[in-house]
Amino acid sequence: MKKFLLTIATLLYALLCFAQDPIISWNYELKYEANNTVNVIFTGNIAPEFHTYTLDDEISPTEIFDVVLEGAEESEAIYGSTDTKLIDGHQGYEGLIKLTQALRLTSDKGRYSGTIFTVSCKHGQCRSEYYDFNIELSAPKEAAATATVSQTTDDNAGGKKNGGSIWSLILEAILWGFAMLLTPCVFPMVPMTVSFFMKGSGTPAQGRFKASMYGLFIVLLYTVPISIIILLTRIIGGDAVTADIFNWLATHWLPNIIFFIVFMVFAASFFGAFEITLPSKWTNAADKNSDKGGLGGIFFLALTLVLVSFSCTGPIVGTVLIKSTQGEFWAPMVTMLAFSMAFALPFTLLAFFPSLIKKFRQSNGSWLSSVKVVLGFIELALGLKFLSTADQTYHWGILDREVYLAIWIVVFALLGFYLLGKIRFKGEEKVEYIGVTRLSLAIAVFSFVVYLIPGMWGAPLKALSGYLPPITTQDFILSSGSGNTAATYQESESGSENRFGLELPLGLKGYFTLDEGLKAAKEANKPVFVDVTGHGCVNCREMEARVWSDPEVLRILREEYIIVALYNDDKQKLDEKDYVTDAQSGKVYKDLGRANSYLARTLWGVNAQPNYVLLSPDGEQLAPVRGYDLSIDGFIAFLKSGLEAYRK
Repeated sequence: MKKFLLTIATLLYALLCFAQDPIISWNYELKYEANNTVNVIFTGNIAPEFHTYTLDDEISPTEIFDVVLEGAEESEAIYGSTDTKLIDGHQGYEGLIKLTQALRLTSDKGRYSGTIFTVSCKHGQCRSEYYDFNIELSAPKEAAATATVSQTTDDNAGGKKNGGSIWSLILEAILWGFAMLLTPCVFPMVPMTVSFFMKGSGTPAQGRFKASMYGLFIVLLYTVPISIIILLTRIIGGDAVTADIFNWLATHWLPNIIFFIVFMVFAASFFGAFEITLPSKWTNAADKNSDKGGLGGIFFLALTLVLVSFSCTGPIVGTVLIKSTQGEFWAPMVTMLAFSMAFALPFTLLAFFPSLIKKFRQSNGSWLSSVKVVLGFIELALGLKFLSTADQTYHWGILDREVYLAIWIVVFALLGFYLLGKIRFKGEEKVEYIGVTRLSLAIAVFSFVVYLIPGMWGAPLKALSGYLPPITTQDFILSSGSGNTAATYQESESGSENRFGLELPLGLKGYFTLDEGLKAAKEANKPVFVDVTGHGCVNCREMEARVWSDPEVLRILREEYIIVALYNDDKQKLDEKDYVTDAQSGKVYKDLGRANSYLARTLWGVNAQPNYVLLSPDGEQLAPVRGYDLSIDGFIAFLKSGLEAYRK
């Protein structure tokens, strides 16, 4: 058992290390010039509030070491190519760092590898980082088609990270974890299991220790399996394979339809149509082993709880995991850790306060079935999101915004009537009167229904923007007095057409491939605003509804920028001339989403959504990448920083 605990501790330590975001997210670009010269330009996006130092700083310089050159030689020393600032008496960089190394090729093929070492500080706290690079070089005549090759340290580039997204997922996971305590599968086991520990211990201190270990084992049983699967996938296949798997789970029609069906099945189970349980031999075997003494017995008792409670926790665990696959690779591990800690916490607390057990035993259990039914209604509503994702990604057109809203209005209205006792399910007793709690919940639910109704005629419903289909799918918007026919595609002077049938929100005009956007930017002499987005991206819709809709943001986007929306999950096939080839692996991307995902990952180091990039018409990055952040003032400052950099 000690070896087992040591192994678990090592795994959790590795998890924490993986979950730590890099302060600087690097990518590189190759620019070929005459006389077999190539400039390797390293661009690092520095996390907000951090700064790093120059190559010639006396205390903590940025360094490049372990350099290996094959088929090439340095034509001049590496130098910093961005403006520095005086920070705490030292010259350094904030937001963005660029390093340029000029090389001269001595053969048709070459290689340039090494490590960039940086020290980044924030409020006196500093952290060192290493970025390993290995760049294949080729003569200009062979490199024309692949003049830009990139490599990154992280799937979600620096600048403003999607921190708001992961923290919202963690909070949601914690709330679900606590909610599970109130389900009929879990609640009856709380006093029973805690009492077992108190009676089976020589002293209260020993009882508390065993109860704490019980909670720890519950956390490990939920967290470790998913962590092992993800880490093995990452170790064996690397970042690209892990990202492809997560992207497939989040956007492909097959897993989304399966998730939708699973949610509907679990909702039916919560309504009492049938009971979903794991094979009895699993729970019996675990329960038999729990009779053993020591930590081994406690472990199997925890395993028994996890297996027995599956019919209630299974749908919620699925909800947490599925939603977290749309972010960084470690997001499912962290969210599952948060869920399991909240789920296990009551077992430990009750061991420290055993007098609470008597109150639990005296409570009326009839309300537990009501909790289960309420969760069933919630599962029914949330499950529609997966059908909507598949519908938007593949443009089926079966679940437009008003259809989605109509279903939600009916579902939550039925929930309200259930709370008032007007609807009963199989095995439930008639409700003669309702208490203050049920009345309060019914008022909240019916208020939510009233809030939803104006959305049927085009009200933005900003608080739910991340869960609803985009308003561009709305057939009728009352404010416009007609169908939603606003043109959203901006044609360049070359007369290119919108080949993909996509639309931008808020009546904005723009493009849906990077090449077309850059071409239009050159003609209009404007910088480019790149929106790395997705049909199934909850946070993208929230950013559009809460931030883009601000009058000043909308004005800047409409008047000052050429907008390019790169949908990373769109499944439309490209024309053969638009295929994108991976410069390193040779893999060919033939659909719009995977091509856009590759470009975003290689050019700017981003694979999560949303992310926003500001470019010059030549494709040069003007500011650090910005991710999910609902600060309107911050977004305006971000847009203005790009304009200032472009006009220099």
